[in-house]
Amino acid sequence: MQKPSSLPSSSPSVAPQQVLDRIRYQVEKVIVGKREVLDQLLIALLCGGHVLLEDVPGVGKTMIVRALARTIDCDFKRVQCTPDLLPSDVTGVSVYNQRSAEFEFRPGPLMAHMVLADELNRTSPRTQSALLEAMEEKRVTVDGTTYPLPEPFFLMATQNPADFEGTYSLPEAQLDRFLLKLRLGYPTASEEADMLGRMSEREPLSAVRAVVLREEFLALQREAEQAHVDEAIKLYIVALTSATRQHAEVALGASPRASIALMRAAQAKAFLLGRTYVIPDDVKSLAVAVLAHRLVLAPSAILAGRTAEEVMASVAASTVVPIRRIAAGR
Repeated sequence: MQKPSSLPSSSPSVAPQQVLDRIRYQVEKVIVGKREVLDQLLIALLCGGHVLLEDVPGVGKTMIVRALARTIDCDFKRVQCTPDLLPSDVTGVSVYNQRSAEFEFRPGPLMAHMVLADELNRTSPRTQSALLEAMEEKRVTVDGTTYPLPEPFFLMATQNPADFEGTYSLPEAQLDRFLLKLRLGYPTASEEADMLGRMSEREPLSAVRAVVLREEFLALQREAEQAHVDEAIKLYIVALTSATRQHAEVALGASPRASIALMRAAQAKAFLLGRTYVIPDDVKSLAVAVLAHRLVLAPSAILAGRTAEEVMASVAASTVVPIRRIAAGR
């Protein structure tokens, strides 16, 4: 991969895609062989969504979020979720100041630009629910007072696979707030050897630098929202989500919120690829990551050993794709 130019990202000659390439380049200094996952994380960032990452410990979940936060010059906070974690430990707490005779708000780790909630399914449902307002409305309420979260705000939560002990299943309402559900997976042997070489030289994150200011990234988010979505694409998205509601192996299908999430993710992917309009492949390639975790499978499908990803992939494969030319303004 060619090293990007050292020109500042604020230069008027630098295209948005060049800025995104620079972010990729910086993150790939510490994360090896995960370009597809990195692009999906960038898609989530571009449309202001959140990501649920389900994987075993030690595959680089924390590292990739910390590296992303550095490239955009964002604050990063990590919350280790445990059974005794309280909602106030995440959102913040009001403390009485004897000098001023008033209560002062002391913000919790949720009041950061990028937050990693590690092993979210190890904490209680009460604490899990404390994240709902932040994820949906970008704010937190403590003792009746509402505090806005900084922009951009990005929550990445990790969870252990279901067969790990001592976990609480995330409720459907919370799963529906995550734009994408991803898996990093283990690296290949050559990728892992490359990683060992990098780790032996220095602290890997020390090589990652900011390539775009927060204000500039917010401008990229607004630009991504302008990607044109043809009426045929919207009908295709609705057809995908409607098919999940009528599928024999699905007890609870994708919600209208899922349709909106799929459209926004497709807009961000089109922008990431340098287009000003969405094509059917943008939607189809993201259908599993956006919709699968929102499905509740029927008991018969669970007994048959089917996964939500497999069911969603079959839905995407069987849904008719628009074949007429889709272009901006058409």
